[in-house]
Amino acid sequence: MDAYLARIGVPRPAAADLATLRLLQRAHLGTVPFENLSVKLGEEIVLRAAALVAKIVDRRRGGFCYELNGAFAALLTDLGYEVTLHSCRVWTGRRFGVPLDHMAVRVQLDSPYLVDVGFGRFAHYPLRLDSTDPQPDPGGVYEVIPQGPDLAIRGDGTWEYLLDQRPYELFDFTPLAWWHRTAPESNFTRKLTCSILTGTGRATISGRTLITTVGTERIERVLDDDSEFLAVYRDTFGITLDAVPAAIAG
Repeated sequence: MDAYLARIGVPRPAAADLATLRLLQRAHLGTVPFENLSVKLGEEIVLRAAALVAKIVDRRRGGFCYELNGAFAALLTDLGYEVTLHSCRVWTGRRFGVPLDHMAVRVQLDSPYLVDVGFGRFAHYPLRLDSTDPQPDPGGVYEVIPQGPDLAIRGDGTWEYLLDQRPYELFDFTPLAWWHRTAPESNFTRKLTCSILTGTGRATISGRTLITTVGTERIERVLDDDSEFLAVYRDTFGITLDAVPAAIAG
């Protein structure tokens, strides 16, 4: 627990309350990147809490949704929060996709809260799941809309995903994690990506392109030079690589 808290720059909290949860979520988003290096490096992705925490804390890496939210859920549980994992069907632009395509975290306090540190651009702070009122957040204005037994999450008027309110175990997400890691149709096998929340916006690498957003301004720069590419991964995302991954080295 202490090593994980040190990784995200948060001292040991005095209470497992909403204020602390907000602090932890924002700190995690600003220090642990959303990235798919394991896919491009051919590394195994093991959905066990201890393995996920070791990757983020000991190896100082990030991961995609199952890894980031799985590890964060383990930290929250150790800190005394009541935590469950939930399957989400991501909006494809035409419909909600397949079950277990994304994993999010629910924390029960005086009200139930949605916590998600593994969805890229999303809410910076927890969202109440028992309110249909608009919820302003630095990441946008979010809404939680009941749809049958599920909850549909909208951000700035756009569907994000459909959350299954039944709890799941981390192991349940193994088949979809394998698909995302191996399928040619998966976004994670197509292009190297790494993204992190910054103090002024977001920094993202897609392939060899560095995309920096500051407010509404978007700046793109191609990182053709290998040393510059490695320096950006180290200095912006906190990830030290020995070499440019072979998948994009050329």
